[in-house]
Amino acid sequence: MKRRSTLAIVAVGAMLALSACGGGGDSEPAATAEGGVPLVKEGKLTTCTHLSYQPFQFEKDGEVVGFDVDIVDAVAKKLGVEQEIVNVPFEPITAGASFAQDQCDVAAAAMTITPEREEAIDFSEPYFPANQAILTREDKTAKDEDGLKDFKVAAQAGTTGLDYATEHFKDAEVVTYEDLPLSLEALKNGQADAVINDNGVLYDYAANNDGFAVGFDIDTGEHYGIGMKKGNAEMKKAVDDTLAEIKDNGEYDKIYEKWFGDAPK
Repeated sequence: MKRRSTLAIVAVGAMLALSACGGGGDSEPAATAEGGVPLVKEGKLTTCTHLSYQPFQFEKDGEVVGFDVDIVDAVAKKLGVEQEIVNVPFEPITAGASFAQDQCDVAAAAMTITPEREEAIDFSEPYFPANQAILTREDKTAKDEDGLKDFKVAAQAGTTGLDYATEHFKDAEVVTYEDLPLSLEALKNGQADAVINDNGVLYDYAANNDGFAVGFDIDTGEHYGIGMKKGNAEMKKAVDDTLAEIKDNGEYDKIYEKWFGDAPK
C-alpha cells in the first residue's frame, strides 16, 4: 500500500544558513530505526526537499507526491517507519545546514552530486541521470547555445544550471530566481526568454503546458543523489541498500514509469 507523505512547512532564516557547520553535529540521535539508523524523530524518516519540482516532488490534492517521494518511501519501508517531508530552501540543504540543525534525516530534492556539495553533505549512490535543458516559448525558440544570444535566461539559485549558464552563456543575460516556479513564471510573463534547469522537470512542464517547448538539451553528465549528514554511515548504507534492492526487484522501473511514462533506458 502506498505510504502517504506528510508535509511540514518550516521557515528557515539566514541564521540557519550561516550555521551549516555548527550545532547538532555531536548530539545523540533522538531515535533510531532498524539496523541502528539514527533518526531525528521517532517513527519517521524526515526528508528535506524544496517544492515545487514536478515530477520529482510537488503538491497534489494536499499531498506531496513525486518520483523522489516514492524512492524515499522505499527507504522508509526498509527502516520500518513512515516518511515525513519538510519543505525548506534549497541552498541550506546543499550547504549542510538542514542536517546540522537536525531538521531532517535525508534530503531528496533532485540534487545533483557535485564535489562542492560533497564537502558539506554525504550522498547516496546515484539514483537518477540528469542533464540540463533550455525551455522557451514556442514563438521564440533556441536550438543551441548560439541561439540564446541576447536572451534573458532564468536560472534557479544554488543550482548547477545557474553555474553552467553563468560560465557558458556569455552573450545572454542570466537572471537568478529563488526557485523553479518563479523561473517559469518569468518565462510565462515575458520577463525571461528562456529557463535553464534539469531536463526532467522542463520536459514535464512543456508536456503539460501549451505554448512552451524544450529547445535543446545540454549533456552535463549529472546524476542525482539522496543527501544526508556528513559521516552518517548507517543512513548511507540503508539508502544505498534500498536503491540496489529496488533496482534489482523491478520496483525502481515501476516508479520511473509512473512518473515519466517509459522505462529507464
